[in-house]
Amino acid sequence: MSAPLWLDDDQQRAWRAYLRMQGRLSAALNRQLQASCGLSLADYDVLVHLTDAAEGRLRPYELQRALDWEQSRLSHHLSRMHRRGLVEREECAEDGRGAFVVLTEAGREAITTAAPGHVETVRNLFFDVLSPDQVDALQRLATQVLTRLDAATGE
Repeated sequence: MSAPLWLDDDQQRAWRAYLRMQGRLSAALNRQLQASCGLSLADYDVLVHLTDAAEGRLRPYELQRALDWEQSRLSHHLSRMHRRGLVEREECAEDGRGAFVVLTEAGREAITTAAPGHVETVRNLFFDVLSPDQVDALQRLATQVLTRLDAATGE
């Protein structure tokens, strides 16, 4: 087995800064959502995907793939959201064993209420400190890394 190719000092600083930024940004967004409307960042992510879907409904495997979550995490999270009336389960007519996760009216109201404050926080904490060129560079970098991840996982 060959010795690992360690990160150089610049890479190490960049990687650790990225991890700190990502963690702190997620925590700040979660706090803002909790305080303003009682949603978690995970709730918001689920609701976004459902509002983007036709008729506000997705098969669980589609939602799992979109969120990149483990099946058990998705199942537990959807159960909690169901108890709060944000989503419901609907049987699939084409597949008797299958189901849909469906956005409820309460779920739609929750994301409609949450979205303005959330986007304001994203803009304030993230985009307002970046130039248009930096936003373009970020988009290109993220796309490159996502392409590599897709290739590595066969997606």
